[in-house]
Amino acid sequence: MKKYFITAFLLSLIFFIAGWFDLFAFSENGTGSTGFYGTWVSLIPPLVAIGLALITREVVLSLFAGIWVGALLMVGFNPFAGTAHTLQVMIDSLVDADHIAIIVFSLFLGGMVGVMSRSGGNQGIVDVLERFANTRKKGQLFSWLSALFIFFDDYANTLIRGNALRPMTDRLNISREKLAYIVDSTAAPLAVSAVITTWIGFEITQIQNSLSSLAETTTDPALAAQLQAGADNAFTIFLHSMPYLFYPILALAFVLMTIIMKKEFGPMLVAERRAFTGGGVIRPGSMPASDTSLESLQPIKDKPRRWYNSALPVFAVIGVALWGLYTTGSAGLETGQRGITNIIGNADPFAALLWASFAGCVVVIGLSVGQRILTMNQALESWIGGMQSMLMAIIILVLAWGLGGITGEVGTGTYLASLLEDSLPIALLPGLVFFIAAVTAFSTGTSWGTMAILFPVVIPLAVAMGAGVGFAGGEHYGILLGSVSSVMAGAVFGDHCSPISDTTVLSSMSSACDLIDHVRTQLPYALVVAFVALIVGEIPAAFDWIHPVWSIIVGLLILYGILKYYGKDPEAKMES
Repeated sequence: MKKYFITAFLLSLIFFIAGWFDLFAFSENGTGSTGFYGTWVSLIPPLVAIGLALITREVVLSLFAGIWVGALLMVGFNPFAGTAHTLQVMIDSLVDADHIAIIVFSLFLGGMVGVMSRSGGNQGIVDVLERFANTRKKGQLFSWLSALFIFFDDYANTLIRGNALRPMTDRLNISREKLAYIVDSTAAPLAVSAVITTWIGFEITQIQNSLSSLAETTTDPALAAQLQAGADNAFTIFLHSMPYLFYPILALAFVLMTIIMKKEFGPMLVAERRAFTGGGVIRPGSMPASDTSLESLQPIKDKPRRWYNSALPVFAVIGVALWGLYTTGSAGLETGQRGITNIIGNADPFAALLWASFAGCVVVIGLSVGQRILTMNQALESWIGGMQSMLMAIIILVLAWGLGGITGEVGTGTYLASLLEDSLPIALLPGLVFFIAAVTAFSTGTSWGTMAILFPVVIPLAVAMGAGVGFAGGEHYGILLGSVSSVMAGAVFGDHCSPISDTTVLSSMSSACDLIDHVRTQLPYALVVAFVALIVGEIPAAFDWIHPVWSIIVGLLILYGILKYYGKDPEAKMES
């Protein structure tokens, strides 16, 4: 009960401070407030949710509290109207077709995994992998390499890999926290830094629209022509910015380093020692984001456990997803435009993932029933059981989206973006953008939302300060590239650190790990990588002290040194 008293006390303290300083200027009709919109007060809702989640470990209550506080700001601190607005915000988060698609995709994939588990396919995969991944190091290495096979989308990468790899990592006594970290820290960094992913169309469009809007508003004809030329070559700017994606590249490498060097530190070291010594792959008393202990998910005794009953449905998901991306992406494109990059950029990833997850369900049920491993009733029961295992994560996901909605209403992103408008030395812009993007993504729980907020602010600001004039080969072109990449890299970093991020929730869900345990163990690693990326990457590259490739090499060496001298082997005996 202690944590509930802490929650009540903190909320009461917030209300007391708000009233004492009279921070909130309400509108005349008492139904809304604009006096705080886009000010530092707009940070209170996400800070309440994140702070309570980290202190109390009660994610659902904390997220609801964050939405409720934001709703109270919007309705003049009327608790009844605030509660009603809280519920409305949660409903509004489900009106979004993309959000519904993610929920249905997650449920279908959970149902597919349920049938895979019940039919013995997951155990069959584990039996096969025993020949190759027979040590903790090999198991983690295989988990890292598997990201390369589902590089095209971070959601699919996260959900498929976590569910498929969990039986193997459990057998090898790899903590669920480490599995969630491997899954989370290879999905989005790979999606943002690869050329052919579902992110690329969004990113290029943001760059293009920002430059086009600026070209239309400038009064200098020469600059307008340069800006429009830059908008027409947005893909080239994106490609040129990729070497400046210091955090995503270093994050991918750092995960691999911890595996190869067998070094951990901080809460992850504690989790890995617990798992290795037989204390359990999850922390005693933790609340995994999905429930894998349901009876309907356990393999039936005396039935064959064939690896392909799990492998074929996964291949079906990947194959149909790629086909869906091609089909939706090529629609409307002329023959000469149908390059792979244009197709992926124009695709509808949510439709493709829906088709893919449904196809996976059909394949796995067909296999299990066709081989008489399960009856149709047993297959449907395990399919529904797999969906039930996702219930907690879906609730958290809806609340996280609701919090993202309320932060939009109170202007959290607007306030953070406004911090960039003050004058500063141009060379400091990429580093500051990285920081603002990270804070925005951490506070709002969305990397795409962060990019949508900051690209229209950052690119015009960079150009106004003299970055990218003439674009490729022009003055301070590296500053423009660094600023563009900093939006993307900072968004991914903040997303990694935030307990209200959808990808953080999905990583915990697919790995069946406690959400806050995942955040606590991943956060120190993300902070270390981000600090190194900022010190040896963002700042030196902006000042043109060093080429970005050399910055990455130096960053890798520093991260290696940190692990070598501060990391410890979780399998080694502890000194008395």
